[in-house]
Amino acid sequence: MQKIILYYKFAPITDPEAVRLWQKTLCDKLNLKGRILLSKHGINGTLGGDIEDLKTYVRETKSFHAFTGTEFKWNDGARDDFPKLSVKVRDEIVTFGAADELRVDEHGVVGGGKHLTPAAVHKLVAERGEDVVFFDGRNAYEAQVGKFKNAVVPDTTTTKDFLDELAGDKYHDIKDKPVVTYCTGGIRCEILSSLMKTRGFKEVYQIDGGIVKYGQTYRDDGLWEGSLYVFDGRMGTKFSDQAKDIGVCVHCAGKTSRYTNCSVVTCNDLIVVCDKCARKTECPKCAASHAANPSAAVTAANIAK
Repeated sequence: MQKIILYYKFAPITDPEAVRLWQKTLCDKLNLKGRILLSKHGINGTLGGDIEDLKTYVRETKSFHAFTGTEFKWNDGARDDFPKLSVKVRDEIVTFGAADELRVDEHGVVGGGKHLTPAAVHKLVAERGEDVVFFDGRNAYEAQVGKFKNAVVPDTTTTKDFLDELAGDKYHDIKDKPVVTYCTGGIRCEILSSLMKTRGFKEVYQIDGGIVKYGQTYRDDGLWEGSLYVFDGRMGTKFSDQAKDIGVCVHCAGKTSRYTNCSVVTCNDLIVVCDKCARKTECPKCAASHAANPSAAVTAANIAK
């Protein structure tokens, strides 16, 4: 039986390259696929493989002093949901473009938001009501198929866009309110919440374990609605059979949670397309351009021929 694990740990690493070599060797030995990013700030990984091999990986990784206490979240999936194994050293384990601003010690990110368990999130909403603001810490396209109800979804295409989003007065009206940040597994909010606090947000929280942990706790009976976008071959996952489809097909406006990439290789944008419109492989912009100039579009199907 196979599974996928998601994990991260913020902790000072003095020699990320040495850790990279150890992690690469360990994953190769256990026949795991996925992606691991390392920096002086810590580790961020998603891996798929046989359960027993993943358990061995978890034990050996926790044996390293900097990674003791790392929380590993288990999810449905398999090794071949990933095309290969990638283990790299970067300036940041999440690319906000704030490597010099981020401070990390043996306890994690310094100055981040207060961690709330899923139950504590519900308690905060019960006590503070509509004053509570959910703030999406993901790329905007991820929120198209799933988000917390009435959440603020920033206009972001990449994580680096958050620095510009937070720079001005766009969110001035919520800076004095209780703001609950959330993201897939929690890692982006570790950094985002610290950036928000240094930019004047007074009361910032983050959901411990992110959407994954919240969904495992409440499934589709809580404040989350829709599907969760994931960065592997599945492209999405649902917490129960009762999950709503809140995504809107770009072709017919029907409700769906299905993602695909535009088949025009120079575009390749991620778009929401329902099963009924699955044969329309181009995004609306490329389709319109192709109709105007049929010889201009180069699609993945053309290349395959």
